[in-house]
Amino acid sequence: MQLCLDKELKQYFLRHREVKTAPQTYFDRLSDRPRQVITTADDPNFDAKIQAAIRQQLQAGDIKGNG
Repeated sequence: MQLCLDKELKQYFLRHREVKTAPQTYFDRLSDRPRQVITTADDPNFDAKIQAAIRQQLQAGDIKGNG
């Protein structure tokens, strides 16, 4: 549900760039999301962890998109 609302809000933002509240609403929504620390810059497994997180996000998007 969140993903659908985010996509709709993003589309609204892109279609109504002249509406001054549209960008702020979109950015507020993004900043309200919980943040997960995946790795740190000095982590020896930095690349592997980033790639795994990207794969996980892509898979989650596929699952949500098909539901």
